Amino acid sequence: MKLLHVDSSINGANSVSRKLTKDIVSQWMADHPNTQVEYLDLAADTPSHFSQDAMGFRLPPSGATPTEAQRQENELSEKLVSQFLAADVIVVGSPLYNFSIPSQLKSWIDRLAQAGRTFTYTANGPEGLAKGKTVIAALSRGGIYSTSEAGRAMEHQESYLKTIFGFFGITDVRVVRAEGTDMGAESRTNALQTADKCIKVLATKSFDPSTAEMAA
Repeated sequence: MKLLHVDSSINGANSVSRKLTKDIVSQWMADHPNTQVEYLDLAADTPSHFSQDAMGFRLPPSGATPTEAQRQENELSEKLVSQFLAADVIVVGSPLYNFSIPSQLKSWIDRLAQAGRTFTYTANGPEGLAKGKTVIAALSRGGIYSTSEAGRAMEHQESYLKTIFGFFGITDVRVVRAEGTDMGAESRTNALQTADKCIKVLATKSFDPSTAEMAA
């Protein structure tokens, strides 16, 4: 089994989401000791933002020789999507920045969204090609968003990640949240304790995706 551990926070050792992904991987390894882990730090090694040169893998063959810039961008996209597809489990850490995911994480996802690799177009609409994988999303939030309709409408972090990985055909998406981490010491402690309880359940063989809401 292969696990891809992905971090995206810019806060280094002070990052809550990095703590969560580390704890998730440790828990997973305790239950699946033969797992091979590969690590990707998107804050330290950020893919360039999507550009016209990076669109090469989405364009129909034209017979034209790619430019050097296009060749380099295509190599990067191929490396990232191949790494993703080779993994059985993907642990993704994402803080909430301005109601959404970090741009570093979005740049990575833009490289993964390739027709013919992670999804395909059919007569009935798009179909995901990355079926059979497990994604565990470790989410940190300074405020609390999951407990109210208004809060859920404002966040485009969990909702986006569930949408995009679902688009890739992944139905087993598990969520660990630590929210309210900037609302005082007590709130932060409670958030981390709640997340820790979720990790002990979500990173086990016995987890049932139908009960994913227990991560709240």
